[in-house]
Amino acid sequence: MNLITGIESTDLFGGNVPSPVLLLIERTRSGSNDDLAAALWTAVLSYPRCLPPYYLLYKFHANRGELGEAQEVATKALAVAARQASLDSDWCAVQPGDTDFTIPGPGRFWLFTLKALAFISVRRGERVVALKLIAKLRRLDPIDCIGLDVVEALLAQSGSR
Repeated sequence: MNLITGIESTDLFGGNVPSPVLLLIERTRSGSNDDLAAALWTAVLSYPRCLPPYYLLYKFHANRGELGEAQEVATKALAVAARQASLDSDWCAVQPGDTDFTIPGPGRFWLFTLKALAFISVRRGERVVALKLIAKLRRLDPIDCIGLDVVEALLAQSGSR
C-alpha cells in the first residue's frame, strides 16, 4: 500500500501529489531517517497546501515515538485541511454536515488527521483530550469511515494498565 502515490492516496487526499514532492521523497527512501525527515520537512515547507507530506511527516514522527513533533505536524495539517475544506479552524466547532467527510479530499483528510491526533493523545497519556477527540469523531463519522475503533481499543488498553 502506497499512501502517497496509489489509490489510497486518491481515496484519502482526493488528488495526486505534485511531482517535485514525489521526487523529494523518492530520493530519500533508501537514506537515513535524518534524510527522510529533512525531505519531508522540505516538502511541507515548499508545498504547504499539499496534504500528503503532512501525513507522512506526522506518521514518521509518531513511528519514532516523537509524539510532540507528530502532534505539532498533525495540528498544522489539520489547519491546512480545514482551510481547504472550508471548515472552522477550531475542531470543536466543526459539525456534521459542514462537509461530506465520506468523499476523498481535504474534508476526509481533516477527519483522518483528527483521528491521528486522537491516537497521538492516547499514546501521550492525554486521556481527557483523547476522549474529546473520539467523541467528536464519532459525531462527525457515525458510520466510522476512518476506523476509529483502533484508537478506542488503544485507549481502552491504556486505561487498563
